[in-house]
Amino acid sequence: MITDSPWSAFDHDRMLDALAARENFPVAARLLPARHRADLRAVYGFARLVDDIGDEAPREQRADLLALVDDDLDLVFKGGTPKLPQLRRLAGTVHAHAIPAEPFRRLVEANRQDQVVHRYETFEQLVEYCALSADPVGRIVLHVFGAQGAGLESASDRVCTALQIIEHCQDVAEDHRDGRVYLPAEDLRRFGCEDADLSRRVTPTRLRGVLALEAGRARDLLDRGAAPLMKGLSGWARVAVGGYVAGGRATLAALAGARYDVLAHPPRPRRAAVLAGWARALGRG
Repeated sequence: MITDSPWSAFDHDRMLDALAARENFPVAARLLPARHRADLRAVYGFARLVDDIGDEAPREQRADLLALVDDDLDLVFKGGTPKLPQLRRLAGTVHAHAIPAEPFRRLVEANRQDQVVHRYETFEQLVEYCALSADPVGRIVLHVFGAQGAGLESASDRVCTALQIIEHCQDVAEDHRDGRVYLPAEDLRRFGCEDADLSRRVTPTRLRGVLALEAGRARDLLDRGAAPLMKGLSGWARVAVGGYVAGGRATLAALAGARYDVLAHPPRPRRAAVLAGWARALGRG
């Protein structure tokens, strides 16, 4: 029973606003109408629940808790009543927008993978991981706004992968403390990095080189995905996605401005920079 687990004592709802406040790419922008905010909050709540199980629940219970999420997803898509409040809220959004099960399953699978895969050898392997951990969120958001087809999914995938890689660049120290390294191993070797470099108080020059490389790759993905995605969207979908794109660009600028010293203080973009970028994104064709 999930009520017998220490996880049941974790007040996930109470922390949602605090967690959203530190995200670079908030999904429930206050500018959006209430109906969209509620749907995106339900999606965000599910994604955070799964991530928090994978990262914060007792290690010996994570597999069982992820299995419970899968069981609740079964109930959602069979028209039953899920046990978890996050899944009960999600059910209304799923049915209102005919969102398929697959992207939610992929998010759960990403967290299962996190329990057994702690490092990635190549950038291509990291991108494959992002196809589980990041791209599904973008596809769900497209469903929420009724914006599928015309190449939007593949463009969204590039944007979401870029945003995930940017976050990995910011969170090197935190990830390393959790026993995970998302910077590709072959790139770390290429720049002469040692494992100890990931836990220093100040980021060594050689590690900054790796971060600049990964950030450049993320920028390329963001550029190639954002242009067709923004061009193919309209209305509130364009407003919301423009915010994600602006958050990514502002964070890349913050990383560069800090000279990729992510260990001393992980660079975070200023709100004014995100808002300015948001306006620019909406002003483009």
